[in-house]
Amino acid sequence: MVLIKVRTDGREHLPLRIGGCGQISKMLGRNACKTSAFSFLVQQMWGPLYSCPVRPERWCSQQPCAQRTSNNTLHPLWTGPVSVPGGTRQSPINIRWRDSVYDPRLKPLKVSYDAASCLYVWNSGYLFQVECDDTTEASGISGGPLENRYRLKQFHFHWGAANEWGSEHAVDDRAYPAELHLVHWNSVKYQNYKEAVMGENGLAVIGVFLKLGAHHQTLQRLVDILPEIKHKGARAAMGPFDPSGLLPTCRDYWTYPGSLTTPPLTESVTWIIQKEPVEVAPGQLSAFRRLLFSALGEEEKVMVNNYRPLQPLMNRKVRASFQAINEGTRSWRH
Repeated sequence: MVLIKVRTDGREHLPLRIGGCGQISKMLGRNACKTSAFSFLVQQMWGPLYSCPVRPERWCSQQPCAQRTSNNTLHPLWTGPVSVPGGTRQSPINIRWRDSVYDPRLKPLKVSYDAASCLYVWNSGYLFQVECDDTTEASGISGGPLENRYRLKQFHFHWGAANEWGSEHAVDDRAYPAELHLVHWNSVKYQNYKEAVMGENGLAVIGVFLKLGAHHQTLQRLVDILPEIKHKGARAAMGPFDPSGLLPTCRDYWTYPGSLTTPPLTESVTWIIQKEPVEVAPGQLSAFRRLLFSALGEEEKVMVNNYRPLQPLMNRKVRASFQAINEGTRSWRH
């Protein structure tokens, strides 16, 4: 097995400093990487922002945590001569029950989505993403660990080539086949999404694990559209769609300060990871794997393993909105 370590010395993990759009180099260190794949993805998903990827760390499956035997399972974005960005709160992470801290001050998360806000779905060349109308407060979240209301900007999924891995976050060294991310921005503190990406407390992302099980009726609405966006750059209109139908019934969650897991990897995210996964049918997940990284006319490359490797927790605390007696979650200490 190949063990790839992430360095934690002062040269590679610089103190995080949040600033405006001109401060991205301070947020991620000054070693902005120049790989063509990474630069292309930044332009496609986030616009002209500086960025820097990280080297692969480790993988965790639904079996006990282990090292990957080959980098072939990682997307090329996370392999090769890439450097670790500065900063101390990169995502995703491995959430450990015994180390999470129950915080009774955490309120229930309030979710209010307008089905008419979903505009279209498209193939970014790395994943498929549903874009939403964020010009009003019609769709958003508040409460939970958040001090302000955050508007829904987009949601997307990450998945693996096999059912043993695919989620970005792991729980006690175990991964799920896929993970949903609903991305919101702080509309009280910032004027627009791009400004919020760069700022302190700018984003809030709900993470939902997908596991194999029963057919998911709401997800099928998306699955039915996927053949229309098989190739990179393709897009299709969305009818009314309520993303809250993708959330689990139980709304217990973990929360921690982190970063985007796609370029520009800025450390502006409050993560809200749902404890309970949602069930999806094997055939629904297989439909994800029929999408392509490649554009029409290019050599076909199947869209799988579009997740970022786990990042070190460092000195962060993972708080829980629930008290788990059996799992030994500790209580919050002031």
